[in-house]
Amino acid sequence: MKEFDLNKIALNGLRRGFTTGSCATAAVKAGLIYHYHNISPSSVDITLPDNEHFLTININRLVKLPEDNGIKTTVIKYAGDDPDQTDGASISAIVKINNSGINKFFAGVGVGTVTGPGINLPIGEPAINPVPRLMINNAISEVLEGAINPGFDITIGCVNGENIAKKTFNLKLGIVGGISILGTTGIVEPMSLEAYKAAIEVYLKVALASAADNCNKSTVAILPGNIGINYAKNILKLNSKQIVHISNFIGFSLKSIEKNLANATLENLYLLGHPGKIAKVLTNNFDTHSAKSPMAMSILAQLAHDVFTDLNIIKQIESCPTVEAVTILLKDYPGSSLFWQYIENQIAQKLQIKKVVNFKVKLLDLRGNLLGETK
Repeated sequence: MKEFDLNKIALNGLRRGFTTGSCATAAVKAGLIYHYHNISPSSVDITLPDNEHFLTININRLVKLPEDNGIKTTVIKYAGDDPDQTDGASISAIVKINNSGINKFFAGVGVGTVTGPGINLPIGEPAINPVPRLMINNAISEVLEGAINPGFDITIGCVNGENIAKKTFNLKLGIVGGISILGTTGIVEPMSLEAYKAAIEVYLKVALASAADNCNKSTVAILPGNIGINYAKNILKLNSKQIVHISNFIGFSLKSIEKNLANATLENLYLLGHPGKIAKVLTNNFDTHSAKSPMAMSILAQLAHDVFTDLNIIKQIESCPTVEAVTILLKDYPGSSLFWQYIENQIAQKLQIKKVVNFKVKLLDLRGNLLGETK
């Protein structure tokens, strides 16, 4: 396993950071090291979700709570050059043995609680996303080194988290009481800055050149995030050079492709991702950063009238707090694939550019499942 070096500047010349999920994982691991080895570590190594790299994170503070109420550890969030609302936040973890054999997660002060559907967590659960939970469980296993897990109560908190959350979409997403513990890679890439566009353009030039070199694979896939990466690799059979992460810059990326094709053409261009991000273009928002564009729920509710005749399902869609909630609502509903295909076609028509023969949009839910496939 290789160390992920945060001192190594990203290709766009900016500094990377680490997620709140990585903070929570490091805090839990440090607390357990103290419990089992009576050592208060100044830093810990955590395994990143790719299982190929580890990251060293400094520990800010560690204390044993009175009356056997566990061990509280604090880590300071570092977002690098990304304008992350949680940069500098104090993320804490209280770890206490519960003797149930199960690791249980709780929201401490400053961490939100889920009150509605649509974010891939059950109602009533602390807003600690699945990947951070997996990272924490893996860290516990690493400390136990094969010993039987007695089960732990894990309470994650954030100083001033409720005020920080007011600057995010948490309230609209039905998360109350504080921030969400997030992260799918453990690393914060400096994505939402102007300099990132220059890096995207470089990646796109490489992708177009790679597509040209593969006569039978004249295809490029662009992705706002990691959702869709498995489809690009396993279904489209694209190599890493033909897959470009474009962050929020959908409009910029398409203009860059059109410009860099020059006199050539591209046979296939795929836009892969979650409808909550990509459908924003239908309201003429081509930079899909949450600070620069509204949620996509209004356009989905509008398009539902074009597809469904069932007024009840239309009303249910209109009442959904998030786009992911719509994907859950329609999961087993007859005609749901036609609805998502209709949206895919609307997006493709909206974004059609010159010099691309086939422009295709594939929408996926948060688990990476295709939404427009025929069931």
